[in-house]
Amino acid sequence: MSVTVFVPRDAAALAVGADKVAAAIAREAEARGEDVRIVRNGSRGMLWLEVLVEVRTEKGRMAYGPVRAADVASLFDAGFLTGADHPLGHGLTKEIPFLKGQTRLTFARCGVTDPLSLEDYRHYQGLKGLEKAIALSPAEIVAQVTQSGLRGRGGAGFPTGIKWKTVADAKADQKYIVCNADEGDSGTFADRMIMEGDPFVLIEGMAIAGIAVGATKGYVYTRSEYPHAIAVMQEAIEIARRDGILGASVLGSPYAFDMEVRVGAGAYVCGEETSLLNSLEGKRGVVRAKPPLPALQGLFGKPTVVNNVMSLASIPVILDRGPEFYRDFGVGRSHGTIPIQLAGNLKHGGLYETAFGLPLGQLVNEIGGGTISGRPVKAVQVGGPLGAYFPPSLFDTIFDYEAFTAAGGLIGHAGVVVFDDSVDMLKQARFAMEFCAVESCGKCTPCRIGSTRGVEVVDRIARGIEPEKNKVLLEDLCNTMKFGSLCALGGFTPYPVMSAMTHFPEDFAPTPLVEAAE
Repeated sequence: MSVTVFVPRDAAALAVGADKVAAAIAREAEARGEDVRIVRNGSRGMLWLEVLVEVRTEKGRMAYGPVRAADVASLFDAGFLTGADHPLGHGLTKEIPFLKGQTRLTFARCGVTDPLSLEDYRHYQGLKGLEKAIALSPAEIVAQVTQSGLRGRGGAGFPTGIKWKTVADAKADQKYIVCNADEGDSGTFADRMIMEGDPFVLIEGMAIAGIAVGATKGYVYTRSEYPHAIAVMQEAIEIARRDGILGASVLGSPYAFDMEVRVGAGAYVCGEETSLLNSLEGKRGVVRAKPPLPALQGLFGKPTVVNNVMSLASIPVILDRGPEFYRDFGVGRSHGTIPIQLAGNLKHGGLYETAFGLPLGQLVNEIGGGTISGRPVKAVQVGGPLGAYFPPSLFDTIFDYEAFTAAGGLIGHAGVVVFDDSVDMLKQARFAMEFCAVESCGKCTPCRIGSTRGVEVVDRIARGIEPEKNKVLLEDLCNTMKFGSLCALGGFTPYPVMSAMTHFPEDFAPTPLVEAAE
């Protein structure tokens, strides 16, 4: 009888030799006369265990990792095809504490299925949301999304239902769904994991969005640095089109919807929706002034829904299980689950999907296992390169949009990057300004000029030149950028700078300049 072995095709696994491991398993199985079927699944998100090899047994799927090609022979010797013990063994995959503690709604299939198997997708409740959507009126779909309390997972936290209703109510001969998959934040990889590990959930979510607002065309805008995600998405779209999920009649309904992948050059500012739309139109990726809003005049001047991957990938479960089911997860006005990406100096880096409400300290110290260096945690940056730095004294802050705002931070795309006590926060503040200067589209003066001046001011503080005067100047500069910039690139750069200066003042008290000897 054939034994099914799972070896991830996710980019994180490929980076540490997943292809070599899969080839080694195939060779070893053939040499030993074992009937082995290898499935290239997505990642479970436990990145410190990649390459995570799983074997389907009578007890369930058994996990082994991190596996390298050189370990394969010993796995066969130990009898891993029957789930036997091995030094790299972790028992049942679903019982691994990091995975067991999660609430996986958006990522329910990621790492479980063959990403390009519609049979697998359907077996694990895929297309249920779309099937229910085509039985509803567009207005009823929008109402369910609104009732679910889903907010934009790309960072802004804007209610998805309100955006959809605005587009649905707009009068136009053509409307668009644009998926913002330009995942540029440091420490984030959830969008990539979905596109590589469960692409049909994104396709299903976009098709539902199209039906809801009257859009017949969709675009997934991603970056050239994601070749594996691009390849999987393109193949999945072709499969969906052949199967009638996309095209002139979605699942045999009166609704038409088709989509394609567009690849940008990797400009950070193209994660901002209006810059993205300019790039998608073949123009330079610069920010547009608002109004008009993209919901009314977006792609090619037509009403456009611009949603992040995580927002669109959350739609199928809302339509399948109902808005109340989804809304009941979370706290306050933060409903549903959030895929938190743990990265940086951390033992257990990876993706952790949970309901809103977990304290930051629990994520870092318990779930993430503390620093891999063994040194104390000094700072945690949440929300990408424009996110605030939180010291351990703020670790009781819960993952909730309002709680993070009250603490002077932002959730953003939920990337968590951990630093130990060897980090120099003045250098981190300088990096934030430098990053903004390099990535600025140049459209507005506060971002374009302010960030360049910011680097110069931080350098003067580092050199001991009138430090107190320059700290005041830096704060004033941050206020100008925060309230004067056209988009979040310049507007949010002050978050890491000011939080570093506020919470780690000792790093902004440099040794004065020492004159060189004659």
